[in-house]
Amino acid sequence: MPRFHVALPLSTDAELALPPGAARHVQVLRLQPGGAITLFDGTGGEWDATITRMGRSDVQVRVGAHHAVERESTRAVHLVVGLMAAERMDWLVEKATELGAASLTPVLMARSSLRLSGERAEKKRAHWQAVSNAACEQSGRNRLLDVREQLTFQEYFRNATNATPARWVLSLAPDARPVAVCAAALSPTGDVTMVSGPEGGLSSEEDAAARAAGWQPITLGARVLRAETAPLAVLARLTL
Repeated sequence: MPRFHVALPLSTDAELALPPGAARHVQVLRLQPGGAITLFDGTGGEWDATITRMGRSDVQVRVGAHHAVERESTRAVHLVVGLMAAERMDWLVEKATELGAASLTPVLMARSSLRLSGERAEKKRAHWQAVSNAACEQSGRNRLLDVREQLTFQEYFRNATNATPARWVLSLAPDARPVAVCAAALSPTGDVTMVSGPEGGLSSEEDAAARAAGWQPITLGARVLRAETAPLAVLARLTL
């Protein structure tokens, strides 16, 4: 059944107009009045709904029963990723959502190829949130990935006191511990915050700063994965 995210309060028997994006999607799918769809608002669970009217640019629906369905991981994994090329960031956000990440914080690092500030940064954040919301629709998630405000590396580590007890940083250093060993030491519900770099990884200064702040360096082994692949490999091990 087609699923749509709506940033609107939902309740049984409510009648409402779908937001423009969802309405366009319904029209592209050539759904008709009487058609059944699923709605979710990102706060948990999902709702049955029935299309009641199709206009030129608007779609009206009646909300049905609520189902307390959750498809989240037993642990929350928070990704802190160095800004990288735009298409790679889009792909990372989409796949991180599918794999169940709880949040993603984009961070400007020394080797970041994408550099954003001000209004451009906020527009990108909104774009990535939209990419994630669409991935929630496809994957069945009823809670949204939280795409957070962009920070610099220094800003993030100044304010990282609220990070989870398990704090990892992907490192190419020879003393980094295998992710399998670190994952085995976690409880089934042990939350994790993980820092990964952009193309080229963290600089030596950033790696040292993360270690000095108490973050555990981890490694995926002898092969060097791309910047958008490495955090997803760790995420899959923790959430699937």
